[in-house]
Amino acid sequence: ILLIFIVFGMLFGSDGIVGIYFNDYQLASKVSTIALIFIMFYGGFGTNWVTAKPVALQSVFMSTLGVVFTAILTGLFCFFVFKTTLLEGLLIGSIVGSTDAASVFAILRSQRLNLKGSIASMLELESGSNDPCAYMLTTIVLGIMSNSNNGNIFIMVLSQILLGGMVAVVLAKLSIYLLRHFKFEIEGFYPIFMTAIAVLAYSLSEYLGGNGYLSVYITGIIIGNSKIPHKKSIFQFFDGVSWLMQILLFFLLGLLAFPSKIPSVMIKGISISIFMIFIARPIATFSILTWFKVPIKQQLFISWVGIRGAASIVFAIFAVTYGVPINHDIFHIIFFMALFSVAVQGTLIPTVARKLDLIDDGESVLK
Repeated sequence: ILLIFIVFGMLFGSDGIVGIYFNDYQLASKVSTIALIFIMFYGGFGTNWVTAKPVALQSVFMSTLGVVFTAILTGLFCFFVFKTTLLEGLLIGSIVGSTDAASVFAILRSQRLNLKGSIASMLELESGSNDPCAYMLTTIVLGIMSNSNNGNIFIMVLSQILLGGMVAVVLAKLSIYLLRHFKFEIEGFYPIFMTAIAVLAYSLSEYLGGNGYLSVYITGIIIGNSKIPHKKSIFQFFDGVSWLMQILLFFLLGLLAFPSKIPSVMIKGISISIFMIFIARPIATFSILTWFKVPIKQQLFISWVGIRGAASIVFAIFAVTYGVPINHDIFHIIFFMALFSVAVQGTLIPTVARKLDLIDDGESVLK
């Protein structure tokens, strides 16, 4: 479905049949940010902390160190193979360092895939929480490229994590208190209230210097795992909104792309994708999860589900609008990689899961 809408966007876009000329990266960046807020909030809200807690530590390591390992390896690959500058290579690696939460959530739920053990929880927790890390890495590399970091990288990372987490905890606890003690006369006001909280979690965190995406995700986890009135209707509302935002996001990204430029980046896109699928992601996965004694089959599957999707394209737009000189067409390289990843890795997730005997038919993943 997501691929269909990205193709629709390309058909409606500048090089498409309809021919709507659209190259406003600034507008696309703002719309994409709004879409990611709702996608990440829903990802946190729908995460079952009871099943996720046992695998929280390895998920956090995967969403932080895993992203760093993947970014560095991919950056070095771009530097040595495609002769990019080291910083530009690391920028590409940082942008595609995270797995795409929207794609992972959508595929697992739409295919009704319940995986054995706590694999689904680990994947959802990792893919939901590694976007903020990729966002931070991208910001750091862009800051170095523009000479605006002034050696305060550690302070910036620490403030983003601490402020983002603090805003999330305070806002989530306040929201839970209000939901429990103040009754809205109309049930439809509850989803509207939660919509405001999701937007506020991002904007307040960013305003204070925190990581907005991290704040939104943690806010969703805390509220989603608390007893609040009308939780089922709120969940159903955000399920619909999340799908709407994913469709909007993929259509917009397709509209922004110029298909005529795709052939010139295909070799780079396929090469980097194959390197990430078969070398960078497996190295990152096995170097972390082996310490936790995760079975080999599960590690192979987790390694495969390193889908690059909309979030990577959004970070590529962010890089384009940052104002630093970039020698390669990063947007279209990342755009093609996301298409390739969703089409190949995403489509084969059910097949790979069955081949590795990791499907649990005893319980619905939607529970």
